[in-house]
Amino acid sequence: MVATAERGLSPADLDSIRSTLESGRKPKVVFTASAGQIAGQTGQVVELLDPPVDEWVVVRFGRDELPFSPADLAIPPKGAARAKTAAKAAEPSPDDVAPAAPSIEVPYERPLPVPPPREEARAVPETPETEPAVPAQAAADAKPRKAARAPKVKPPATLTVTLSYTDGDWMVGAQQGSKALAKPYVIKAAEALRMVALLDVPGVHEAVEQIVSAERAETEAQADRLRAELAEIEARLADLPHTGH
Repeated sequence: MVATAERGLSPADLDSIRSTLESGRKPKVVFTASAGQIAGQTGQVVELLDPPVDEWVVVRFGRDELPFSPADLAIPPKGAARAKTAAKAAEPSPDDVAPAAPSIEVPYERPLPVPPPREEARAVPETPETEPAVPAQAAADAKPRKAARAPKVKPPATLTVTLSYTDGDWMVGAQQGSKALAKPYVIKAAEALRMVALLDVPGVHEAVEQIVSAERAETEAQADRLRAELAEIEARLADLPHTGH
């Protein structure tokens, strides 16, 4: 069983992590109970976001690099590695095992069997060859046995990645179970179009293209209006005479 840390990172722990990152190393941390299903497992700090937000400690866990709050992380206990080494050293070596006592064989003389009285050989009628009868116990053992049931493995929490468009902004976020892995953040329209291009869902791709096209057309119209206003202002400015001041 893995011991789960309850205390998060203190200011002194964060200063130590920052110094370790500046030296080029990536310190290890353990996930606390507030981190959810990954509590007790370890990761490596790869970055401290500046300025800090709610989740600003970026941790590499497996192939992912995700932000966490200091309350979700703790410094691994230093005595864990020493306890593991001491337990391994306490195992007896093959040289310490006492040899087994030698066995002594006692000769046993078996009495000679007494031959039965001789009888005249009787003719045995020939019978068709038949397969030998199988004992009932052997037949019972020959029946296939039911395979042992495999232990049930709890599936991981559902992972949801959301791409949304609201009030002219494209946003993406990720959530696993009840824990937000990445809070919704703004991305460019080109990035949103590349993301849906990876999906084999033509309807979604067409919907995103329509939104991007409409937004581009509106922006171009707004740019044309601003150019016209600027041209009008420059014409009025050209009509104004220069003064001696």
